[in-house]
Amino acid sequence: MHRALKKSLVVVAILVATGVVGSGIMATAKKPDETKQVDTRPIVEVESLSASDHQVLLTSYGEVRPLENTMLAAQVSGEVVSWNKRFVAGGIVARGEILFTIEKDNYEAAVLQSEAELARAQAALIEEQAQQQVAKDEAARTPGVKRSALFLREPQVLSAQAAVKSAEAALKRAQRDLDNCEVRAPYDALIVSRDVGQGQFVSPGTKVAQINNIETAEIIVPIAGFDSAFLPNNVSGIAATITQEGLGGFTRTAVVDRDLGIVDSATRMSNLVIRVEDPYSVHNQQPKVKFGSYVQVQFTGQTLKEIFRLPQELVNNKTVWVVNNENLLEPRKVQVVREENEFFLINDGLDSDDRIVLTLPEYPQQGMEVRIAGQVSTPTGNDQL
Repeated sequence: MHRALKKSLVVVAILVATGVVGSGIMATAKKPDETKQVDTRPIVEVESLSASDHQVLLTSYGEVRPLENTMLAAQVSGEVVSWNKRFVAGGIVARGEILFTIEKDNYEAAVLQSEAELARAQAALIEEQAQQQVAKDEAARTPGVKRSALFLREPQVLSAQAAVKSAEAALKRAQRDLDNCEVRAPYDALIVSRDVGQGQFVSPGTKVAQINNIETAEIIVPIAGFDSAFLPNNVSGIAATITQEGLGGFTRTAVVDRDLGIVDSATRMSNLVIRVEDPYSVHNQQPKVKFGSYVQVQFTGQTLKEIFRLPQELVNNKTVWVVNNENLLEPRKVQVVREENEFFLINDGLDSDDRIVLTLPEYPQQGMEVRIAGQVSTPTGNDQL
C-alpha cells in the first residue's frame, strides 16, 4: 500500500510539471495578429530622366592620300650635272627647292644671242623712227602736197616695231629654257621615286621623278545612309579629328572640305573629303600623318533636340521599364533615332522626370509593385526616403 501511494504521487507530479510547461509556452507565444509582416516587393534602382539637346558625332574611316601626285619631267634637253642630296626616294623637299640641274652652256649662249638680236631690232626701230620724223618735217613744209604712207615711212616703222617684239619673244623663250635647266619642286614634296642620275642625258618630256604634294593630304571617307540623315546641309569647313590607334598612334586636327556629290552604286554610301594641312609636319610639331595610313575620322553632325541618351542594356526590343508615381512597373515603347557606341538616342516614348529602372526584377510585369532602392517602407505601405 505504501508502494501504491508512492506511484500515485509521481504521476501527480508529472501532470503538474506538464501543465506548468504548457502554460509557459502559451504565455510566450505571439498572437497571430502580432506577427511581423514581410515586404515581398522586389527592390529596383531607378534614375530620373532629363531630356537635352545632343550633338551627333559622326565616325568613319579612310586612307590618307596626297592632294597631288606629279610625274616630274624635264622641259629641256641636256646632261644632268648635279642633283639635290634630298632628291631621293623618301626625301622631303620644299617648294621652289632645286631638285637637279641640267647643263646650261647652250642656253646661256642662246640668251646672249637673243639679247643681241633684241638690241639690233631696237636700234633699227630708233633709226626708222628718226627717218619718219624727217619725212614728217618735210611734209609739213609743203602742206599743199599730199604725201603717201610710204613717204612718211609708216610701213618701215611698223616693220621695225614687229622685229623688236619678235626679238623680245625670242629672248623670253631663251630665258625660260635657261631657267628650266634648274628643275625645282612645284610644292613641298615627298620624293616617291627618282629616275635620273648625274651625267644622264635627258630630253624634253623625259620622266625623271614621281613626287607627292605634302602641303595637304586628303582622306575620302564613306558615310552610310543612316548617318547621312545627320549631316549638316553644308559640310564644308566643319572641324574634324583624325586618329590612329595602337603603337605609334596619333591624333590630328583636320577639316571637312567637300562632299563628292554622288552616292556609290555598289555600297549606297556617299563620300566626304577630309583635308589635313601639312601632314608631314614640315612647318609644325604635330605627329606625322603618312600617306597610306588608315585612320578614324570624327566630326560633328546635326544637333538633335530634346533627346534621351540611354545605355543600350536598358533598351530591350525598343522597350524600357519605368516606375510610375504609384511605384508600379510600366513598360514604355520608345523610338531609337541613333546608336552611338554603347548608347541609344531616343526622341519619343519618354518624358522628363520619368524614373527609368536600372535593375529589373527577374520576371518584370506591367503593374508589378516595386520598392525603390534607398527608400524605406512605412507601416501603411508607402515608401519614403
